[in-house]
Amino acid sequence: MPLERVNGVELYYELSGSGDPLVLVHGSWVDRRSWDPVVGLLGRSFRVLTYDRRGHGRSERPETQGSVFEDADDLAALIDALGLGPAHVAGNSYGGSIVLRAAVRHPQVFRGLIAHEPPLFDLLVGTELEPALGEVRRRVGAVVAELERQHDDAGARLFADTIAFGPGAWESQLTAQVRDVYVSNAPTFLDECRDPHSSAMDLDALARFDRPALLTSRADGAPFFARVADILASRIPEAQRVAIQGADHVPHASMPDRYVELVTAFVRQPARAWTLTRGRALLT
Repeated sequence: MPLERVNGVELYYELSGSGDPLVLVHGSWVDRRSWDPVVGLLGRSFRVLTYDRRGHGRSERPETQGSVFEDADDLAALIDALGLGPAHVAGNSYGGSIVLRAAVRHPQVFRGLIAHEPPLFDLLVGTELEPALGEVRRRVGAVVAELERQHDDAGARLFADTIAFGPGAWESQLTAQVRDVYVSNAPTFLDECRDPHSSAMDLDALARFDRPALLTSRADGAPFFARVADILASRIPEAQRVAIQGADHVPHASMPDRYVELVTAFVRQPARAWTLTRGRALLT
């Protein structure tokens, strides 16, 4: 079983394909297998690394309170340990937050970064969207309350039905295997929610990241993620901002061909061809 010990924890990882290194960082509740729909396709052009973040899947789960900084350091250390740097690094949801943190703390391991809908909602404090975040926080709080009572199944179900997908999704949309993964990783979601830095981002530090970056979101839907992506893209010098028509929060699973096309085009084109100072592109 491929395990690498970094920063005091053992991380399970898988490598496939050939070409320039591309690292994929999963979000909350799931593990490396969430990338399965695109790994084979991306492996035609890239040397693809997927791994279980600490507290997920087959990786070690420390008993102490974790932080997004540890996850960022794990990512950089794993890239170094496997000799893959500098690499293109893509993250989804909370994985996107980790990628952005790592870009600030360890820019040397990056060729470029891709982040889809990182939940860095502290960036919305003081904007017109801040009041509407109250309902999101209330729903997350209800999930946290279940997890604090060690009702992992109930908390995972509530997250799927009230936050991630919609009413009844736990039974109608998620397979038994996916439900098991959610329940297994529920304690780490609680850990992430207890981290006071999980929703924040140092924009001044991010502005010093000098590699190409792609910030994506859904073209339609709740405005929170789109606004966060706009703010992030406005601060990274070589950033491209793309809204993906028809996408959801996990486009590599719902539209894998389109996601692979977008990632491949971004990596292959010169950085200056992707640079936008204002506005966003719409990918249809």
